[in-house]
Amino acid sequence: MQEISDNDRAIMRWLQLCLVLVFAMVILGGVTRLTDSGLSMVTWHPTGMLPPITTEQWRVEFELYQQFPEFQKLNREMSLDGFKSIYWFEYSHRMLGRLIGLVFLLPFLYFLLRKMIKPGLTPRLVVMFLLGGFQGLLGWYMVKSGLVSNPHVSQYRLTAHLLSAILIYGFILWTIFNLAFPTEYRRLAESEIGRWRKASLALLCLVLVTIASGGFVAGLDAGMIFNTFPLMGGQLIPEGIGALTPWYLNPFENLVTVQFDHRWLAIVTGVLLLIWYLRGRSRFAEPHTQRGFKLVGMMIILQLVLGIATLLMQVPVVLGALHQAGALLLFSALLFNIHTLSRV
Repeated sequence: MQEISDNDRAIMRWLQLCLVLVFAMVILGGVTRLTDSGLSMVTWHPTGMLPPITTEQWRVEFELYQQFPEFQKLNREMSLDGFKSIYWFEYSHRMLGRLIGLVFLLPFLYFLLRKMIKPGLTPRLVVMFLLGGFQGLLGWYMVKSGLVSNPHVSQYRLTAHLLSAILIYGFILWTIFNLAFPTEYRRLAESEIGRWRKASLALLCLVLVTIASGGFVAGLDAGMIFNTFPLMGGQLIPEGIGALTPWYLNPFENLVTVQFDHRWLAIVTGVLLLIWYLRGRSRFAEPHTQRGFKLVGMMIILQLVLGIATLLMQVPVVLGALHQAGALLLFSALLFNIHTLSRV
């Protein structure tokens, strides 16, 4: 393996910090959703950084909230103290997003001016920054969907926001892998294990589809029904699974179908990844490659346990957040697994 230069090491550590912050951002976003806090800030305040401090400032912010459907239809009994308890989650989520922007931009400009970025990496870093800005816009687009007549954010926009965050996270993580393990990439046509690499990409797509289905579960609160496993209401295939017309709306808007789909996608994904781990462990002897398969095997077991526990306990905030963190860690493990295979 090639030696890592001092410049690459510094950039890698900076990106690792950004990655940790993005990970925290995704989890905090999940907590904001689980605590029904996402609609507490009804204006964007793109340049504002300070929260309400005085009683008068809090009163103004609360009066703004009272003008929108979530208060009028769901929270008419809410007090100012109750409003503060949900406001802080959304405020923290937005401020963390802005902190990530600063933590990314300022060191990037420093590295750029010092000519510390190796050829070919600068465009990738610029794209990362632009994707982060797009993610902020997408977040506000999601919030706006809940400030109309229906006081719930669109499950479509929520899922798009979640997937966008995961793809940004994956983009940063892959770049870190490239810096940390600078062995030359082998093109698929030249690889000795082309079929394994194609299978790994298919599994990654399946994991992303399963995560997307979890986004629809979160957006519709579909985890609050059928809190039993493995049956749903005493049935393998529950009643009402195709109740909506036209039929193609059911996987996206029918709570029963959405939970059913997520359950079975998770089970199929879990079984396939366990098979993948068992076969890979016996096929590859190189320790670095084996580590990738072991991480996948460990994380899929943990994630399945977290998912079932979250369902059975009716989605408590802590377990819900851990389940979302588990999905991101599983995605990370599989991405590391794919990276090791792309060097064989």
